[in-house]
Amino acid sequence: MAIKKTSLTEKVTKPTAKKATVKKASAKKTTAKKASDSKPTAKKVTVKKPAAKKSNTPEVLNGIPDIRRFFHKNETPLYFISATNFNMLGADEWIKGFKFISHIECFDGEHPNVFSPKEEIPHDDFTGIEDINNYLLQHPEVQDYINIRKKGKTVGKAMFLMFDEETEKLAKKLGLEIMFPPAKMRTMMDNKVNTNRLAEKAGVACVPYVLSKVENYAHLSEVSKKLGKDLVIQTPFGDSGHTTFFITNEEEFKKHEEEIIKEDEVKIMKRINCKGSAIEACVTRHGTIVAPLMTELVGFKEMTPYKGGWCGNEIYPDAFTPQIRKKAAKYTQLFGDQLRKEGYKGYFELDFLIDQDNGEIYLGELNPRVTGASSITNHAVFALADAPLFIFHILEWMGVEYNLNVNEINKRWAKQENLDGWSQLIIKHTEDTIEYISEAPRSGIWKMFDNGHIQYDRMDSHRRAVESESEAFFLHISKKGDYLYEGADMGIIVSRGRMMTDDFKLNKRAKNWIKAIRGQYVSHLIEDKRERVALTGSLTK
Repeated sequence: MAIKKTSLTEKVTKPTAKKATVKKASAKKTTAKKASDSKPTAKKVTVKKPAAKKSNTPEVLNGIPDIRRFFHKNETPLYFISATNFNMLGADEWIKGFKFISHIECFDGEHPNVFSPKEEIPHDDFTGIEDINNYLLQHPEVQDYINIRKKGKTVGKAMFLMFDEETEKLAKKLGLEIMFPPAKMRTMMDNKVNTNRLAEKAGVACVPYVLSKVENYAHLSEVSKKLGKDLVIQTPFGDSGHTTFFITNEEEFKKHEEEIIKEDEVKIMKRINCKGSAIEACVTRHGTIVAPLMTELVGFKEMTPYKGGWCGNEIYPDAFTPQIRKKAAKYTQLFGDQLRKEGYKGYFELDFLIDQDNGEIYLGELNPRVTGASSITNHAVFALADAPLFIFHILEWMGVEYNLNVNEINKRWAKQENLDGWSQLIIKHTEDTIEYISEAPRSGIWKMFDNGHIQYDRMDSHRRAVESESEAFFLHISKKGDYLYEGADMGIIVSRGRMMTDDFKLNKRAKNWIKAIRGQYVSHLIEDKRERVALTGSLTK
């Protein structure tokens, strides 16, 4: 797609300067007493200055202050198009003209920069976020909104959490430039099997593994005999642990056999006693900017039905030893450098597994995009002091030259004093039921009292508005009129301070918030699959 170049990159024709005209001065005769005292008086010489030459040199942004100013003056329409605006919360405060186009209106019309189409048009069942985005791009209300906001012939640029080749075609048809590498490249890198191949090229350590097709349990035992019997299997693509399987025997394998054997290749890992962590980064033309390492909440039954499912993050000073932080940052830079060699640029996230038995750190997986952890990264003190990672990502697509000392940024962001403490909890419906929601908690700031009761305090679209650990920002995903099903996202709690103990268990405050928010939902049971399973079991005994 061709985008009209701005004046920063267009050739500027220099005007021809006129020659300066100098009027000659004529000496005026005077009557003098002495010849020696006679001095001619010259008229004042007027010199016309040549017209100023216009420069054809594009603007170059030098460092963080120039970059921040550039985005505060931005005139290009910019969008984040997705199911919700959660992953890019706050971007509209940094960038003039940044808007969210969302399928789910999490703020019930109270967020000034969220646009959500009011009318539902016929569509097939959504099978992923890509389908949602493709639906939005074809929606007449969305198309009108984008068209109205055009700047001359410039339609604008868009970010997506997930997109496919169909999204690219629809965006091109509308004149939107996608601010991410091509979907084909992202799909290749998003493949968990390929992640390990990239890690090998980059020199980043992985948990001992093999890559292989699995035909049956006997075949699995054969190809993984060097790894032992306690295994973790991941299929190439998955969501929040939904396709991560823990296998120690044939019975456990049989539960997931159909999903495993249908794949051409899976990743088979030795199971280690590990704790999860995550780190976000951005590949730029000047190097890889690396944010601090944060903890991950994984598999808590209070929040997710999936044993290996991601359900939150924490970021706080001294969360990890200096050695682990240093090694994670080094691995992330190496991986970012490899991504750049592969032709990738922009935002990415790595999951690391920290072995609790030997202290080693291993790469878990790659997410070549903004992620669920991005809200934590982009609102911590280190990012607010300079600029959030998404600023550096978008900058790569803005057609402007810039200078940046990436090493200095990484040094500042690595300092523990530049970290403040935040936690987020991702709450899913954990029961195998289908329920209709008749009441749901509002998005905004909630306050918790000493007895564990919570109360809606005030509307705010920003988590920074949370003033203490007795408050939390809640973003509802499921709302009144929606259906709950196993694995459905209900909402997200963000608060200051920690939600886990030092041994990676939910603390009392976290459990109180989860229970209290769940208690704000009122739903009516439509179908109980648990009873059906129990009945089936009793009949087959």
